[in-house]
Formats: sequence, structure tokens, C-alpha cells
Amino acid sequence: MARNSEAGDIFGDLVLACMLLTRIPMPTQDGVRDVARSAWAWPLVGLLVGALAALVATIALALGLPTSLAAVAALGTSIITTGAMHEDGLADTSDGFWGGRTIERRLEIMRDSRIGSYGVLALSLSVLARWTALSALFATGSIWVPLLVAGATSRTVMPIAMHLLPNARDDGLSHGTGRPDRQTVLIGLALTSLVVLLLTGTGLLWIALVTAAALAGMIQISRQKTGGQTGDTLGATQQVCELAVLSTMISLAS
Repeated sequence: MARNSEAGDIFGDLVLACMLLTRIPMPTQDGVRDVARSAWAWPLVGLLVGALAALVATIALALGLPTSLAAVAALGTSIITTGAMHEDGLADTSDGFWGGRTIERRLEIMRDSRIGSYGVLALSLSVLARWTALSALFATGSIWVPLLVAGATSRTVMPIAMHLLPNARDDGLSHGTGRPDRQTVLIGLALTSLVVLLLTGTGLLWIALVTAAALAGMIQISRQKTGGQTGDTLGATQQVCELAVLSTMISLAS
């Protein structure tokens, strides 16, 4: 019975992670579950998102489409799969961080569903930069590895930020999710490290260093601008770290 219960908990965490981070239909969960505990599985959801994007890109290239359009297809697949939740977080965070003078005003701006100039610019630059990176990687024949590594790694940093930073407000998605404990964070980090090691070998060191630097920067600026983290800042962190990983993969492929 204990083994069945443990297997059920693992499956339940995986389903909950998919429900939280994607728009993929999932079976209904019975009872109340600890959403924060599922954070160890977020890198696995990132692998799934990356795999779907890589599959679409592979099909596009097999049909004879240029790498630029294959990159568009990969990005579009990722955005549709996640419901653009991370992109939305990046836009809201940019508007709040640079459009408000106080913590209270920044959080108020970030809650506003309307997008401002900073949000438009950040979102445009993010999509353009990721498209450029993917186009360059696809041109070298590297499709699956960068998308899998970026997908997993960029979703590993979110639980770390949640664990290290307090909630910036008393409501919202991040507050409702809760803060993952140290064990949950370490399990997710170990899973991602294993995946990246298997896929890139010694590239793990460079990917870890660049991602850690990007995460440290986002944690510091989030602390300064809002006093903690929100669902929007976590989405922005994912976007920044995903771009950091893809940029590193270009260097490793050259």
C-alpha cells in the first residue's frame, strides 16, 4: 500500500505540475493537494514543453521549411502549450519594475491586465532573441537538445526563486501556490542536472554557471523592486533563464 501511495503521490504531482504550467488537459485530482510540493516536477513539465516544440520543429524542417520558420513553429508551440503564462509574466514585470516608483505602485501596475510600453518592448525583444537563438541552433542541426535543456532548466529556477524570496503580496498565483521546501527544490535541481549532464556532458558546467548568474540577477532585482516574488516575476525569471540557456547552447554548438 505504501508503494502504491508513493506512486500515486508522484503521479499526482506530475499532473498538478502540468495543470499549473501548461494548458494540456489533465485528469481531475481528488482531494486537496499541496501545489508547492509538485515543484520538483516542474523541470519534467519543461522537458515536455521542449519536446513538443522540438517535435514540431523537426516536422517543419522535414517538410523543407527554412530554419527561421521552424523556429517560429517551435516558439509558437511552446507559447500555445503554456498559454503564454511566462511571456505574460515578463510583460507585467517589465511594466511594474520600470513604470512604478514605489513597491506598492509596481505591484499595482503588475496586477493591471493592460500592457504598457515596457511590457511590449520586453516581450518583443524576448521573442526576437529566442527566435534568433533557435534559428541559429537549428542551422547547426541542433534541435532537440537545446529545447529540452532550456525547457527543463528554465523551470527549475522558479522553485529556487520561490524558496529564496518571500511572497511580495498576500494573494495571487505565487502566494496561492505556496513556497517549496528545500527538499523539493533539491530534487528538481538534481533531476535537471542529470538531464543536462546526459544531453550535454561537460556543457552542464557552463549552462549551470550562466543560468545561476541569470537567476541571481533576477532574484536581486525582484528583491529591490518588489521586496519578494510574484507569479509575474517568476514568469519573467523563466524567460530570462531560457534565453540564457539558449545563448549558452549556441556557444557550445560553435
